[in-house]
Amino acid sequence: MKKVLIIGDSSLFRNYLGNKLQEYGIEVSIGLNGFDGYLKMRNEVPDLIIMDYMLTRKSSMEVLTEKKNNKNTAPIPAIMIATKVEQRNVVEMAKANVKKILSKPINMDVLLKTISDLIGIEIKVDNTPCIIESHFNEDMLFIEIAQGLNSEKVELLKYKLTELLHLYDVKQPKILLMMTSIDFPENARPKLRRLLDLIKENAQPNSRMIQILTSTNEIISYLGTTDYADIPIADNLPEAMDNLLGIKPDNFAHDGVVHDKLLTASNQVNEGTETVQIGHDRETHDESENSIFKSKAVIAIVDDDMIIRELIKTVFSETAWDLKTYENGKEFLIAEKTTKFDLIFLDLLMPELNGFQVLEYLKKQNKKLPIIVLSALSQKETIIKTISLGVMSYMTKPLNPDGLQKKAVEILSSTF
Repeated sequence: MKKVLIIGDSSLFRNYLGNKLQEYGIEVSIGLNGFDGYLKMRNEVPDLIIMDYMLTRKSSMEVLTEKKNNKNTAPIPAIMIATKVEQRNVVEMAKANVKKILSKPINMDVLLKTISDLIGIEIKVDNTPCIIESHFNEDMLFIEIAQGLNSEKVELLKYKLTELLHLYDVKQPKILLMMTSIDFPENARPKLRRLLDLIKENAQPNSRMIQILTSTNEIISYLGTTDYADIPIADNLPEAMDNLLGIKPDNFAHDGVVHDKLLTASNQVNEGTETVQIGHDRETHDESENSIFKSKAVIAIVDDDMIIRELIKTVFSETAWDLKTYENGKEFLIAEKTTKFDLIFLDLLMPELNGFQVLEYLKKQNKKLPIIVLSALSQKETIIKTISLGVMSYMTKPLNPDGLQKKAVEILSSTF
């Protein structure tokens, strides 16, 4: 039996990949952080190591140095997962037998093929083109699906939902499931059923708090014949938003079935062990956040309000981030031509070039950047406008420090 060691602070990364490999009879060992991974690498001597570049308690480069200097672990091939890597470290990784460096967000097809090649076990994946994105805004969970339904990405959503609801400490989110431009052949039906099963099991068991946005007749017809026919469907975003914003979660708080399921889900999140499962303990969660704050991220703050700019700078003043401020969209777009930003806080209403114009320009240039929209507009207006411009993350003013930190962690911790 082949053994793979997965080292990473992110439970999303560890759990999804670990479960996937176990399906093929591969023994999986988990390193919760750099130090834990180092101990397991030395004691268990796996056939392959998959490691996140950002680790706590012991850096990935320290782990690789220990690996290289130990005659038992030096020959083990490794795969590194990273947002960005300094050139000098690339050379050191090669000396430690790192065979592949994959950028985040990870292309799972490439990762699984690389694993297959390195350990000599065929790993089959669903090749259906598919994009699934999920973001939490206010009390609403947005799930967007485009192109088609892919079994691997549907299963991955289970872990993403758990992470998001844990991060924001939300037990009854309103859910908007958007499938507005999607191929839906007959073989996609079980994938859609699985998708809805996962949403109900891991996020929201009450159909009345879920809204599906789609104009695909095949999806509408199919759902009408299933036990999910009670989930409301809208064919336009304003209608979907009206339906969701009118929901009062407290109306269902004493629904016995819902209450039991939510308590179960909450308990699952807090059961943290070293085995491959959903959820992780609070300490590990904090470590994952700390590794993000220690990363060398480049952050743009684009807002004409000096108070907002200073607030965001203050909130993230103790991070290792390079915080760059711009008073309007024109200044930002000039800088964007020569700077690779890891995250952008973007105000919508600004002089010279406003946030809407910035988003329209980026969309025309086919540039998909990690953007958090800041707006004083109403929730409905903000959602409709930003989604139409391809942005799924927003915050309404006035801003609060805790919300800013959580939203930044959500975006920057995206692995897949």
